[in-house]
Amino acid sequence: MTFNGAPVHRLGTLFLCLCLLGQAGCFQRHEPADFVVINGPDPESLDPAIITSQADGRIVSALFDGLTRFNAVTAHAEPALAKRWEISGDGTVYTFHLRDGLKWSTGGRITAHDVVYSWRRAINPDTASDYAGMLFYVKNAEAINSGKLTDLSRLGVRAIDDKTVRVELTAPTPFFLELCAFWALAVVPEKAITQHGDQWCLRQPLPVSGSHTLEFWHVRDRVRLRKNTHYWDADNTRNNVVDFLPVEAPATAINLYEAGQADIIWDKSLVPTELLDALSQRPDYHKFDYLGSYFVRFNTTKKPLDDPRVRKAMALAIDKAGLVAKYTKGGERLANHFVPPGTGNYSSPEGPTHDPVLAKRLLAEAGFPEGKGFPTDFEYLFNSSEVNKNIAVELQRMWHETLGIQVKLRQAENKVYLAAQSALDYHVTRSSWIGDYNDPNTFLDMFMTQNGNNRTGWSNAGYDRLIRLANATTDPPKRNALFREAETILIADELPIFPLFFYVGINIYHPDRIGGIHPNILDIHPISAIYAKEHSSPAKK
Repeated sequence: MTFNGAPVHRLGTLFLCLCLLGQAGCFQRHEPADFVVINGPDPESLDPAIITSQADGRIVSALFDGLTRFNAVTAHAEPALAKRWEISGDGTVYTFHLRDGLKWSTGGRITAHDVVYSWRRAINPDTASDYAGMLFYVKNAEAINSGKLTDLSRLGVRAIDDKTVRVELTAPTPFFLELCAFWALAVVPEKAITQHGDQWCLRQPLPVSGSHTLEFWHVRDRVRLRKNTHYWDADNTRNNVVDFLPVEAPATAINLYEAGQADIIWDKSLVPTELLDALSQRPDYHKFDYLGSYFVRFNTTKKPLDDPRVRKAMALAIDKAGLVAKYTKGGERLANHFVPPGTGNYSSPEGPTHDPVLAKRLLAEAGFPEGKGFPTDFEYLFNSSEVNKNIAVELQRMWHETLGIQVKLRQAENKVYLAAQSALDYHVTRSSWIGDYNDPNTFLDMFMTQNGNNRTGWSNAGYDRLIRLANATTDPPKRNALFREAETILIADELPIFPLFFYVGINIYHPDRIGGIHPNILDIHPISAIYAKEHSSPAKK
């Protein structure tokens, strides 16, 4: 059920938060936090099965643990709720052994049955999780999510006893332990969800399984987390109180940071582009390779974008080099493919580049010579950001000057933007994707027909087949060849998307004040490992 293109349960979460949590003391003074993070927009939700953004994931990953977690230095999977596991000889059965004495933050036991419940909930189509596809490697998961099977007990995960979970996969999956560390597969409290429904994560006290508890969420003010004393690794949690500030405007972010009201700016998108050259000379500027792609999505369910020639014409009209040179300023690389360089041992095929002559010809062949007859209500959707706005204006200009088409710009705040994408309420939209783990599959499987993150309406049986074959193939060269064939369909033949550039990672924090952050290609930094150095955090004063 939707309301103005947004899932009711998600909007309801926000409104309830305003009513319930906002009364808890938005205008009160609170004790200083150990450190303060400028994180990005207000969370979409705090439900691990619902959220989709990296900014939300940072908070939720501190609240809820999975069987594994990401190591603070390497970003590789390491034991979390599971202390150890065995893998069958054929790589299709994982047996996880939970730690002794696991507890929810409210004191109750965490058992293997909680793991089973959480994974069944994530795959249940009623939950509407965009990340349900992460479980498709588990036996019967895809059939359950598509509605072909309705019996959740047939999911290939079961509790052998209170401390043992057995997972049966459809094929060997080399990155499965990384999937177990991702927020969508975190362990959530069945009792609270059953009692409070869609608003469970906004009720206090919130039972959590992670390193921190939710003290409060004040919309447009902050999310405050506090150390979970019942956490299995509480002795190694290096902070007590952490604040996340919902800031979308780069100018606001840098002003808060420079004024000592925050200790960390997490994302490049929160750093003013015009200041990058100056900031890059400072010791608090940290730049690193990053698995992230900036691209546009075409809604293939709307005419005339159901014609691949129109999509390709619009793609070929874009001068990516001009965009990057003019607006990004951080050392971003042009993207002639979708999967970023450095993803595993994979190398992508090359897609189309700027070709105005061919673009005009293809649009004419599709029935719109010089843009004549092209829909007048055609829109480009983007979310709040000065860079996104500048790119939108430039794309509008390129499409008009090269193709003769008029494109209206539609800017929306982040929650509305995400809801519109999910509801396919757009023509063309800006998008980005950050790797969830270091494997090409994290970029390519999202455009399979059943994947909730597809958000293009595009479906290609050949593409789906190739991705499934790749993930059932253990030989690396053969696997990569299948991925390359699939990516060719995606970025060269069909073009439901068109990549523009690859991100670079940028964090802003002073190394003399903040410790525990280790740059890595996934930009994953567990909150439990970050700490303010003694008497050094300006935000504590």
